[in-house]
Amino acid sequence: MSGRDVFEYAVLRVVPRVERGECFNAGVLVYCRARSFVAARTHLDERKLLALDPAADVVGVRAALRAVEGVCGGGDAAGQAAGDDAGRRFRWLIAPRSTVVQPGAVHSGLTADPEAEIGRLLDLLVH
Repeated sequence: MSGRDVFEYAVLRVVPRVERGECFNAGVLVYCRARSFVAARTHLDERKLLALDPAADVVGVRAALRAVEGVCGGGDAAGQAAGDDAGRRFRWLIAPRSTVVQPGAVHSGLTADPEAEIGRLLDLLVH
């Protein structure tokens, strides 16, 4: 495959106390329809989490982030979404929700390598 394809991405945010609305970035989701590609990469900064909520469930938040990665990967780790195509899994993950791990707005761009785009976005928006 040559050239660049349209991709979409969303930042995963951790909102330790939903009622307060304070958050920090902890991952990115990337979807490229032309390549049937969807993936997520996450990085939990425990220090930030505990600064916003000293009683936060670190293990639970980490498990929620891993679950997003699992849904993207498909197969057994995707649970009920295992049989869905990449686009349906991405759309399900970016649906607004009032939980500790929330997706941000969806943005788009062009890429020749969606896998490399995840690393670039993780470095730019999370680390």
